This record gives sequence, structure tokens and C-alpha cells, in this order.
Amino acid sequence: MNVTIHPKALHGAVTAPPSKSHVHRLLIAAALSSGKTAIHCPGENADIDATVRCLRTLGAEIQAENDCWIVSSPVKGGAGDALDCGESGSTLRFLLPLCAALNGSCTLTGSGRLPSRPNGPLLDALRGHGANIQGDFLPMAVNGGLQAGAYALPGNVSSQYFTGLLIALPLLSGDSTLVYTSPLESMPYVDVTLSVLKQFGIQIETLDNGWRIPGNQAYVSPGTVNAEGDWSAAAFWLGANALGSAVTVNGLNPASCQGDKAITKLLAQIGGEIDVTDTPDLMPILSAVAAAISDKTTRIIGAARLRLKESDRLSAMAETIRALGGKVEELPDGLIIHGTRLRGGTVDGHNDHRVVMSAAIAATVCEGPVTILGAEAVNKSYPDFWKDFEALGGCSDG
Repeated sequence: MNVTIHPKALHGAVTAPPSKSHVHRLLIAAALSSGKTAIHCPGENADIDATVRCLRTLGAEIQAENDCWIVSSPVKGGAGDALDCGESGSTLRFLLPLCAALNGSCTLTGSGRLPSRPNGPLLDALRGHGANIQGDFLPMAVNGGLQAGAYALPGNVSSQYFTGLLIALPLLSGDSTLVYTSPLESMPYVDVTLSVLKQFGIQIETLDNGWRIPGNQAYVSPGTVNAEGDWSAAAFWLGANALGSAVTVNGLNPASCQGDKAITKLLAQIGGEIDVTDTPDLMPILSAVAAAISDKTTRIIGAARLRLKESDRLSAMAETIRALGGKVEELPDGLIIHGTRLRGGTVDGHNDHRVVMSAAIAATVCEGPVTILGAEAVNKSYPDFWKDFEALGGCSDG
């Protein structure tokens, strides 16, 4: 699907969709619990659907009812089943250690760029503790075997590795430690994990550079839980406000553990240096806004890992800015953006939801129309984005 946007400021109010980071974790914790859990979650997306699909394959009963996921009958482990992770890196990296901890066997598969995305440090840690995993890239066959022990991983590759282990290690028969051997990037995502685990009765002790995880623990359903609104999705509307729109975003928790609640603070740093080490998902919208603010030069750093996302996001956003008439220099770990009046043009969405939505926000202040190719990529995290865009007065064809 291609969409053409005609420049126009946005006005009105929207409700943030549920945080997919939070919902992934809630669903998995609920599927490991006895009893029934109702997760209030008004809305779905392709990544969450991937986690639901995989958990069902592992034996969990999950039904969608009245803006809730009703989770009952805990996972039982695989029986040679294929778990289709779609394009969701979170689904893969959260379930890989869990499948290795459960009795049974399964094959993890995926699509898009997911089969080429690296998992080396996580695989090394799992195999080093007895896990039987065939394959270094998808598809990967997992046949249990994971043992408790001392786990150590670099902190500068993916916080998702740590989340996956924190979910799985409490289920093992012995105690474990999990430490990061270099500074842990995207720590707020791990904070979300720890918050959910505590909510489901899992006890984890914080160490100076990691955690101690007692074994033989059982997940306990809290009954009803609420998925938080997504600060990552809200960031696009808040970015539009920085360009002159007036959008109110409802449904956000100011006390959330989500790192992307830093968006307001980071938008205020445009014209200087912005470090996205802990908030990598904000790089696309920050770069789009910076490109459209004339006479300010912004340097974005701490973004090297974004080359391994749904697209090479540094390259994709540099290409997007140039396609719209902007000025940008691409660095190994970031961008230098020279803000100017954007003229408009045609943008390749790179099958990346965050690139597409960032281009849409930049389009609201371009001199001419902007055509975004592959605009359906928003379905990965925010299927109602275009509906909300038009409800806010955005003018688009497609």
C-alpha cells in the first residue's frame, strides 16, 4: 500500500495503543501461570499476534474477548511444532530461552529480516548451559536441555537476550546468576521485564552488574492486568507537536518503566547531541523532526544496533531525509542532521513501521506532497496509525 500525504498540521486527541513491549511480557508470563489471566489490551498488532500464535502452539489457551486477552491453560512445551515468530525479534528472543527451558521440542521460524538478524551471544550462552539448539539463524530447532548456572553476556548487543533469560531461568531446578559484561544498553526494557515478573510472583535479586535468579519458581497469575499505553507510538504524535501540530495523547502512564517516555526530554535536545543508547526506537522520529527544524544541527549517537532492526534504520532514515530534500550525514553509530525546509517527495518505507510513521510526521510540514511506499508496515506495531492520522486532520490519499 502506498500513501500520499499533503502537508497539514495535526490537531485533536488520540489514545495511545497498548505497549507491545509490555504486552509481549504480560502474555508470556500469563501463559506460564496456572489459573486464568485477563490482560486488558485494546488493540492488536502483527508482533503481538506472533507471540500469541507461538504461545498457542506451545499449548496455552488464549482468547480475545472485549479488548482483553484471556490466557488460561499454561504452556506445555512443544512436540516438534513450528513456532512462527513472524518478523518479531521480541517473540524470537523471549521464547528461545523459554523453549530451551521447557521439556519438549520445537522449531522457531520467522520472516522478513528476522532470519538474518543475529543471536550469537544468546545462542552461545544457552548452548554453554546444555541447551540443544540446531542452527545459528532461523529456522532453529530447540530440544530443551537448559541448565541453571552462571550466565554472562555483553550488554551492548540486545536487551532482549536478557529479558528472554530472565523469563526462563526461574523455571530451572537450580539457582542462576545473569550478568552483563559491558554496560547494558536499553536498560529500561529490562526494567519493564522485571516489573512484569514481580507482578507474576517471580523473585529476582538485583546485583551490581546483573541479577541472581532463584530456581524452582512458579508464575502466579495476578488475575487481571492492564497493558500500558505505548510511549513508543505516542512519540510520533509528540514529534508532530514539535513541528507545530497540537495533538493530545491519552492513555499514557507518566510513571511507566518504558524508556521511551523520555521522548519529551529528547525532543528538547534537538539542535544538540542526542544519545539514544537506552531509547533506540526513538531514533527515527527524532531524526525526522530534527531534519525539519531549520537552522539547527543535531547529532544522534548510540544507534549502531539500529542497523540490525526491521531495516538498517540509520541508512533508511538517512535515505528518507534526503528523499524529502533534507541534509544528513550517516555515521557508523548515528546521524548528523542539518535541519532545513523539507520539500517533499517519494519515500521507501523499507518495510519498517517506524520509518513509515516518521516519514508521515515529517510530511506534515513539507512544502509539497510526500508519497510513502509500503505504508502498510505500520501493522507491525500500530495498525490504527493511518486511521488516527486522518482523525487528527491529516490529509492522505491511498
